[in-house]
Amino acid sequence: MVAVVIGASGGIGAALFAALEDRLGTGAVIGVSRNGAQGLGSDPFPGLDLEREESIAAFAKSLEQALDGRALSLVINACGALEVSRASRSGAGTTVHGPEKRLKDLEPAYFDALFRINAIGPALLIKHLTPLLRRRARAVMVHLSARVGSISDNALGGWYAYRASKAALNQIVRTASIELKRTHPQLVLAALHPGTVDTGLSGGFQKTGLDVQTPDEAATRLLSVIDGLQPDQTGGFLDHMGRTIPW
Repeated sequence: MVAVVIGASGGIGAALFAALEDRLGTGAVIGVSRNGAQGLGSDPFPGLDLEREESIAAFAKSLEQALDGRALSLVINACGALEVSRASRSGAGTTVHGPEKRLKDLEPAYFDALFRINAIGPALLIKHLTPLLRRRARAVMVHLSARVGSISDNALGGWYAYRASKAALNQIVRTASIELKRTHPQLVLAALHPGTVDTGLSGGFQKTGLDVQTPDEAATRLLSVIDGLQPDQTGGFLDHMGRTIPW
């Protein structure tokens, strides 16, 4: 079994990479982020920038060479963005844009940034990495989504760009799963909600009473769900306890 964790420098990604190395051994897992990669032998890998298709394609090519005829069994995309930083209009330092509370807070640049990372990047990962996945045996590719991407579960409003980008990710996963059934009949392509995890992404948005997990706890739960996924669940949207989330 060969596994890839994308976003391995983040809180959940790093925990997933460590857990998979403990399970599979150092020669069977690669963790990659924008700054580089680790694991799966000594050959260097390029970093992977979700906002640049040429970066994704270059990583896929290097990975194919390193696999040397083997096929991937598992791909986990643990990347995601909730806040973005950019140069301030005055030119003095940077400003941070986070989830919007009201319509008057909407900014096209924030929408663009979140869609590139949360939706377009994952779509390109599916495009370039699924040819490397096993075709005649069970294989899994999961993308970390968010419950707030559920349209029918939205009762609070707000968070326009983040909600919309995760809803787009869910639709991409669903749509690609239908096409890939023809070439990868044993593939499970799914969107997983990791719950609230104590990481930089959610640190400023945790509310009292939530079940806040450590990254290691989240990794354990997610891998347990992944272990149980079956081909008839492809295209699904599930939480970290394995429960289906409504679209």
